[in-house]
Amino acid sequence: CALLGSFGMGMLFDSNQIPTDLMANGPYTAFAMLGSYYHVGNIFVILYAIANALASISALAFSIDAPLKMLLSDADPHFIPKKLSHLNKKGTPINGYWLTGILVSLLIIVPALGIGNMNELYKWLLNLNSVVMPLRYLWVFLAYYLLNKHLEKFQAEYMFVKNKHVGMIIGGWCFLFTALACLLGMLPKINYLNDPGTWWFQMGLNIITPVIFLALGLILPFIARRDEARLL
Repeated sequence: CALLGSFGMGMLFDSNQIPTDLMANGPYTAFAMLGSYYHVGNIFVILYAIANALASISALAFSIDAPLKMLLSDADPHFIPKKLSHLNKKGTPINGYWLTGILVSLLIIVPALGIGNMNELYKWLLNLNSVVMPLRYLWVFLAYYLLNKHLEKFQAEYMFVKNKHVGMIIGGWCFLFTALACLLGMLPKINYLNDPGTWWFQMGLNIITPVIFLALGLILPFIARRDEARLL
């Protein structure tokens, strides 16, 4: 569906005159053009807006709400602070939602102060997502590499590859390729000569943001263990 949509937008827009807000409003502009072509006004835009809103709500439920509940409800108190996994009367990890809300707010407000342009902010957030999301898989590939390195210590019914060295090569290659892609993705997608200040600002945010998330993941177990020590 996404491939067909991208192909369709490629047919609608002139590659030599791409709108500056294409990433943010491209689908709406495309459906507006279709509505004008078929003489139905903005009916396609309205239908797409409704469908997009429902899809966004579903994405919030599947990508944030459900994983957060699963993570905090089954959290090991040795790694997740007890206050963070606290449930309210409805069984909702309210403190986890507060933490998510604060992080998301900071992630939007702080860059907006430096970027100042909504279209550029949207594009930066989209590009940042393409960097941060794959970074988490580095831990998966690292774990796979280390498991293969000590394969004789583990027994499993299913094995992707049974050869220890082949498994290490696959895990190492995936790790290095993903790390390289993420590092290259940190480069801002704007022209440095046109606006060096914004370029460096985005570059700094692209580096600092993953570091902050990593630091948060390291700090939470420390807080959890400190809380456990107080209870003893």
